[in-house]
Amino acid sequence: MEATDLRAGAALILAALAGEDGTVLSNIEHIDRGYERIEKRYNSLGARIIRVNS
Repeated sequence: MEATDLRAGAALILAALAGEDGTVLSNIEHIDRGYERIEKRYNSLGARIIRVNS
């Protein structure tokens, strides 16, 4: 999935966490600009988010 703006990207993260299988988000620059280290915050709550740099 592709994060096209900040709010849509945040919603995609929540939807991916609700899913049972793995999800790949791309073009997350909008999320990074709006939320600092969002994956670490969710991981501290029990999520399993892995950032892969390509």
